Amino acid sequence: MLRALASALAVLLLSSGLIASEPRAQVDEPVDRIARVVVQGNERIEDLTVESYLAVRPGDPFETGAIDQSLRNLFATGLFDDVVIQRVGNDLVVQVVENPIINRIAFEGNRRLDDEVLEAEVQLRPRVVFTRARVQAAVSRILELYRRNGRYAASVEPQIIELDQNRVDLVFEIEEGPLTRIAGVTFIGNESFSDSTLRSVIETRERAWYRFFGTADTYDPDRLAFDQELLRRFYLARGYVEFQVISALAELTPEGDRFFITFTLDEGPQYRLGTVDLVSTIRGLEVEEFRGLVTIREGEIYNAQRVEDVIQALTDQAGQFGFAFADVEPVIDIDRDDLTVDLTFRIDEGPRVFVERIEIIGNVRTLDEVIRREFRLAEGDPYNLALLRRSEQRIRALGYFETVNVRSVRGSAADRIVIVAEVSETSTGELSFGAGFSTADGPLGDIRLSERNLLGRGQSVSANFTISGRRQDIVLSFTEPWFLNRELAAGFDIFRTQTDFQSESSFDEVNLGGTLRASYPLTERLRHGLRYTLRQDEIENVGRNASVFIQDEEGKRTTSLVGQTFTYDIRDTRFLPSEGYIVRLDQDVAGLGGDNRFLRHELRGDYYYSFFPDVVLNLAASGGYIFGFGGEDVTLANRFFVGGASLRGFRVAGIGPRDRDTDDALGGNAYYTATAELRFPLGLPDELRIFGRAFVDAGTLTEIDVSGPSLEDTGNLRVGAGVGLSWLSPLGPLSIDFAQALRKDGRDETETFRISFGTRF
Repeated sequence: MLRALASALAVLLLSSGLIASEPRAQVDEPVDRIARVVVQGNERIEDLTVESYLAVRPGDPFETGAIDQSLRNLFATGLFDDVVIQRVGNDLVVQVVENPIINRIAFEGNRRLDDEVLEAEVQLRPRVVFTRARVQAAVSRILELYRRNGRYAASVEPQIIELDQNRVDLVFEIEEGPLTRIAGVTFIGNESFSDSTLRSVIETRERAWYRFFGTADTYDPDRLAFDQELLRRFYLARGYVEFQVISALAELTPEGDRFFITFTLDEGPQYRLGTVDLVSTIRGLEVEEFRGLVTIREGEIYNAQRVEDVIQALTDQAGQFGFAFADVEPVIDIDRDDLTVDLTFRIDEGPRVFVERIEIIGNVRTLDEVIRREFRLAEGDPYNLALLRRSEQRIRALGYFETVNVRSVRGSAADRIVIVAEVSETSTGELSFGAGFSTADGPLGDIRLSERNLLGRGQSVSANFTISGRRQDIVLSFTEPWFLNRELAAGFDIFRTQTDFQSESSFDEVNLGGTLRASYPLTERLRHGLRYTLRQDEIENVGRNASVFIQDEEGKRTTSLVGQTFTYDIRDTRFLPSEGYIVRLDQDVAGLGGDNRFLRHELRGDYYYSFFPDVVLNLAASGGYIFGFGGEDVTLANRFFVGGASLRGFRVAGIGPRDRDTDDALGGNAYYTATAELRFPLGLPDELRIFGRAFVDAGTLTEIDVSGPSLEDTGNLRVGAGVGLSWLSPLGPLSIDFAQALRKDGRDETETFRISFGTRF
């Protein structure tokens, strides 16, 4: 009875909620947290440094994700070879094995590349942490360096020598292998031009015995890419508008010592020009004033290079007329049935874009200002593509950089352009020893120490010492190209020259002095120079049988001279030009102190015209006149002498006034010469840089202040003609001339054979 009553009461209480079957709230279980972080195995690296890379701290829970992240962080530092993180009680134990430190880096087996070059390439240094990934990257960079130098069979094996205190010596064992030469270059798809013609267009060359000085016959992927561009330019300049290089394949032999290059081409047909027109959408720009710049005509074979020249000329002219944003666009319409290209030069108003800033990168030694001052554009100026190209040309002409790439990128707004000049510096210092021979000076040798970019400021300094069979020269020079932060080249020369004139005039001459000089541009092509020279001239060692006119001048005289030079130069290049001309006028006046009083003028002009590629005509003329004033005669040291290189077929000082009794040359006060020379290829490989010359020289030398019965001065015209051979060898220029004096006077001294050879090594 009592048991039944108790059961009923329990049911009643349960249903009423007074007694719960389970607790209403449950107490949380305690969470395990990190009490300490214990770092073990570290020798060089502090505990705090290791802990700084962990994603957990004392008091944080033992979370698997955070511990895994800590493990990844420690491995990413590159400081450790192995890392283990584990829980020991409530401690987090970080067990590390440190990577060793590089004690020394050495290279073995490298003969072609110096240790310094390899060290710069591997980017590893002593006291840097050693990792196998870094070593493998260094091996890859060394192999790439050897490939760039034409050695594709090179191999590199790194050796690790373990030392105490967890240090290692790292030795790269190098097997350089042979040069990987180009065994053959073939073309597929060329019908209009032979393989031999196209081989002369590209820079890559097949292996040949005479190419031991150059690297054109070694494989270079960058050169191969440039060859494709050269082929494209070659065909586009000859009317093949649709030309394409389908592929350029380089196949390496299994031995790794030879490459076979195959170019697959699609020439397409040759096109001629149809209609040629010029239009403008710019208000106020009269196209009639520009038509004279369009020098290509209907019916001519299409030439992409000449089209570019016209675009450049139109852009420049538009800029000069105040249309800074003119954009010249060639619009072509190809007629594949008639094989013609209708061409319209359209001058549009380009977007108004301004130069936001100019960035210069890649210059390690050269100061930014040296490069920046060559720009024809300044920050804030209207953007002008023609001026940008001219700026790039000026930077290249400095000669301080191996490569120059000037490009434009979008600025902070649509109307802003950032100009980026990326340069790669080259060596500008030179310590050279020279040797050579010439029929005029005999054997010669020289030592030259020069720096063209002193302290990265663009300054030039040089010291030159030359000795030959007839001359001994010492010259010290310095030039600051931007004096007082202006485009004013200023400098000085100190010199001492001793010349043996015994064979021509029975005396020796010694010149000692210095020159202060400055020059600046009047226009982009016209330059003006000023100079002051203080010089002492000494006539010595006069022979007993020398002319009385020479004996009278024995001794020392001082010349104080002020001069100027105007130079107008529009040649396409200063070295071996093929187009354009240069005119130079020199004027000097002596008399501001010193012993001499004279006024001297010299004028020379050279004109170059290319009939065909590498067939260039040079027409040159020069003349000079000097006269004394204030009762002074022009002395022997200041007169002109003509012959040798200035009038081939005649010896140095071979023409002009002479003493009949002694046959000594006396020089003259007035001269003129004229030259017509044709330079042409000889059918030899271009890289030999051997070409022929045919020439005719004419001129005379006359007038002299002295007089006497033994003086002979006819003033007659002399003419010489001949042929020559020039070789721009790796050891220096070699010139050989065979000339015949076609018109001469009886006492003139002639020469048939003339050779000159000089070298630097």
